[in-house]
Amino acid sequence: MKEKQQRTILYGDSLILAGVRADLSACPSMELIILDQPLAQPVEQIAALQPDVLIFDLGAIQPDFPFCLLQLPGLLLIGLDPETHQALVWSGRQEAAAEAGDLLEIIQNDKGVTT
Repeated sequence: MKEKQQRTILYGDSLILAGVRADLSACPSMELIILDQPLAQPVEQIAALQPDVLIFDLGAIQPDFPFCLLQLPGLLLIGLDPETHQALVWSGRQEAAAEAGDLLEIIQNDKGVTT
């Protein structure tokens, strides 16, 4: 049986994304979708593609771009900063948090802390 591919969108046309594209295109577990033009309605248009991951150049987007996309559950957002060579990661993961203890558990699980 064929392994499910991670549907990954590369959003933008920067040099850093061209390098990422070259590296990831050789990965059989990735289905790459290239969006190199600005989208008129990015949330709706990206949601329609049902990606698992969205990778973009932090220097080439509007500051609110990643926050608008956090409403898409399960989407992993990765912003690349070519100046600092860092990746900033956001997750649209949702957790139940009815009490402060639930929040503490979410924080500890994310940081790998055990109580």
